Amino acid sequence: MLYSQLYIPTLKEKPTEAEIISHQLMLRAGFIRKLASGIYSFLPLGVRSLRKMETIIREEMERAGAQEVLLPALQPAELWQETGRWEKYGKELFRFQDRHGHDYCLGPTHEEVITDLVRHEIRSYRQLPVNFYQIQTKFRDEIRPRFGLMRGREFGMKDGYSFDRDEEGAGKTYQKMFEAYCRIFERCGLLFKAVEADSGAIGGSYSHEFMVLAESGEDAILACTACSYAANAERADSIDRFQPDPNEGFKSRGKKLTPGQRTVEEVTRFLSIPPERLIKTLIYQTDRGPVAALVRGDQEVNEAKLSKSLDCQELVLADALTVQELTGAPKGFAGAVDLSLPVWADRTLMGLKNFVMGGNEEDVHLVNLNWGPDVPPPHWADLRQVLPGEPCPKCRFPLKSYRGIEVGHVFKLGDKYSRAMKFTFLDEQGQEQVMIMGCFGIGVGRTVAAAIEQNHDQDGIIWPMALAPFQVIITPVEWSPGAETAQWAEAIYEELKKEGIEVLLDDRPERPGIKFKDADLIGIPLRVTIGPKGLAEGKVEIRQRRTGEVQKVSKEQLVQIIKKIISDTLKP
Repeated sequence: MLYSQLYIPTLKEKPTEAEIISHQLMLRAGFIRKLASGIYSFLPLGVRSLRKMETIIREEMERAGAQEVLLPALQPAELWQETGRWEKYGKELFRFQDRHGHDYCLGPTHEEVITDLVRHEIRSYRQLPVNFYQIQTKFRDEIRPRFGLMRGREFGMKDGYSFDRDEEGAGKTYQKMFEAYCRIFERCGLLFKAVEADSGAIGGSYSHEFMVLAESGEDAILACTACSYAANAERADSIDRFQPDPNEGFKSRGKKLTPGQRTVEEVTRFLSIPPERLIKTLIYQTDRGPVAALVRGDQEVNEAKLSKSLDCQELVLADALTVQELTGAPKGFAGAVDLSLPVWADRTLMGLKNFVMGGNEEDVHLVNLNWGPDVPPPHWADLRQVLPGEPCPKCRFPLKSYRGIEVGHVFKLGDKYSRAMKFTFLDEQGQEQVMIMGCFGIGVGRTVAAAIEQNHDQDGIIWPMALAPFQVIITPVEWSPGAETAQWAEAIYEELKKEGIEVLLDDRPERPGIKFKDADLIGIPLRVTIGPKGLAEGKVEIRQRRTGEVQKVSKEQLVQIIKKIISDTLKP
């Protein structure tokens, strides 16, 4: 492809609207343009990188035995009402009515649609297992679209759905998809971790997120320094280092005035106790009504864990007025004694004795409280946030913190959708059984953007070879009719094309500095520079964008050297 014939509208200045580096560079390098908030057009370079990502996905899905389909983006409300998600999904669902007054939505995901399709086609165990996927546009009415392709209202996604006869078969399919996802991101040349995750609005019993490691990542990841355990911070299992003394005797309950002492630091200092002795009582409003959550003073509530334990869709920390109405005390003095709310407590509190808690009275805390005689036993669950340095739940070695960008997610759905939509099949005995499902998603554009977040420098993008819009750019220092550099450039361009190498020839009559800056900005992995000095020696330069390494080679050696660099770089 000739540069002069390709639409690459590069920008010199950083766009003011762009907050993160991938958004900035995709705009500056001419990969995308904004149409509206959270909605982007892809320009030629952007489309080339997207298609490469899609090709890798298709090859690995086919290798894993998945079959491609294409499902409607427009979905009738009736399907969502069958599963109860029409009411539960929230404001992110684009809803509207057609001219006849019938309710529809634009699909953010396709569990209902694929289940409806397959339930009318598959009736026997002999037709199982099956695994379908699609690459299609999704729609979510994000409250605050941001970060370019990272959080948009319209975005490309690969989503897949598997159907098995039992949990054992579903487990095998899950593992097969897990391995396929690992191969996809390895082939993309990305550093990533597969982490245990919360299933969120999709539901299901078990899931893993695939996180591209990047400092700009929205998600916190905790990974073991010794074994393979890794989890999203929202999902990480809690193993407590603090162990109460089992020989400690029970003390008599007491009441202490704590005027103006509201925070953990203030209360523990005032009472001369460690924060492990103080239990915080936090009041939350949920769609199931108000609840109280208890954690130690040195811990924080993990709201994703609490929401999952409560099986609620909405969860917000109560404001000061609500706390006063529900507990009788201002914020900072709430406690679980005589509290007429459902009370949930982190399980690390189970063995705690003689603890301190707010007295549900202004300027009062209760001391030497114990479960049973003083505080009714709550609902126990893992509710706290795990921190770096805490023990791994598998091997007890310390956990390390990373930042990551979620680019893929695999779910064990179980029978959540098949049971709700009455999707059954006949087993060998002719008995009806409920289908067991899995769900597997990859954000296509999001992965491309995440690759930039992980691979860039002050000059622009540093594409992994697998996702680069072109593998090679030829940059003649001088381009004019009859110039020797132009003749060499054209000859090399034709040779590389014959070898199936994706090559861009910069045939613009621009200064060399401008060409070099544009080549670095758009991030093409290999640059072949042809200049008068090199030609005098019969040499051209190959510069690797990632390392800056420069090789001077003869024209005769060039093609084979480039082919070797590309083959060594691409994952098999």
